[in-house]
Amino acid sequence: MRPARPDLAPRPGLSRDEMESLQRRVAETAVFEDDLPFDPARVSLDTPETENRTLTEATALGGDADGDSPPLVAGIDQSFLDDRALSAVVVLRGGEVVERVHAVSDLDLPYIPGLLSFREGGPILDALAELDCDPDLLVFDGSGRIHFRQAGLATHLGVVCDAPSIGVAKSLLCGTPDEDVDGRPEGWRTPIRADDSVDAVGGHPADPETTIGYAFQSRQYDSRPIVNPLYVSPGHRLSAATTVDLVSRLSGSYKLPEPTRLADAYADEAKAQYE
Repeated sequence: MRPARPDLAPRPGLSRDEMESLQRRVAETAVFEDDLPFDPARVSLDTPETENRTLTEATALGGDADGDSPPLVAGIDQSFLDDRALSAVVVLRGGEVVERVHAVSDLDLPYIPGLLSFREGGPILDALAELDCDPDLLVFDGSGRIHFRQAGLATHLGVVCDAPSIGVAKSLLCGTPDEDVDGRPEGWRTPIRADDSVDAVGGHPADPETTIGYAFQSRQYDSRPIVNPLYVSPGHRLSAATTVDLVSRLSGSYKLPEPTRLADAYADEAKAQYE
């Protein structure tokens, strides 16, 4: 998978002002509406065989089934080896893993809140370049539109690759939820609205009516301490509402959606080769 907009790719050697300026260019280019090469209803964790069986049954009952395979969904996560990043990509078609790749790259920056893509973006692009397939959807461990300049990791790399992308974060970087998020039941969701910490960029507003993502309670367990929600947001070529629906469709038995959960596990597995 190669960058469609290499001119917008994160690169080393930039000052903070230059990095923030590049993020604004990325946000101006980002599309926060649905522009997908697949029907979101086709996204699931069913195996292709199960999917085909369901389509056959639907057709027999008079339903509308086009016979297309489920889209390719790539989960992306990282582990770290001192001053290097190991970026892992796991691609699923339905519930079946069809490709796994990783790349080890030098890190040029420490972690700086709001500038994560300049630390981890280049290494992730190195891993995506190893793929033989071209995923239809990218799912990142990090924020998308829920970001001070509406250009988190998922937005930045989604725009660079010109691919539909989703950010899935474990904590809220900015914005305000409509409702209190504590102790919610599985499947619950509430919008995250822009607030004073979010800049309006290009044609993307940042007023209190602007939904920049959702808090989503992917799992909850009666026998365990309360599980906190995920904070999901569109990266590129997705609306906030479709984003949270897709994350729900990609959620299995764990808190994290299956693509990023498998990428996280693979990053740890691959890391052992270098230790």
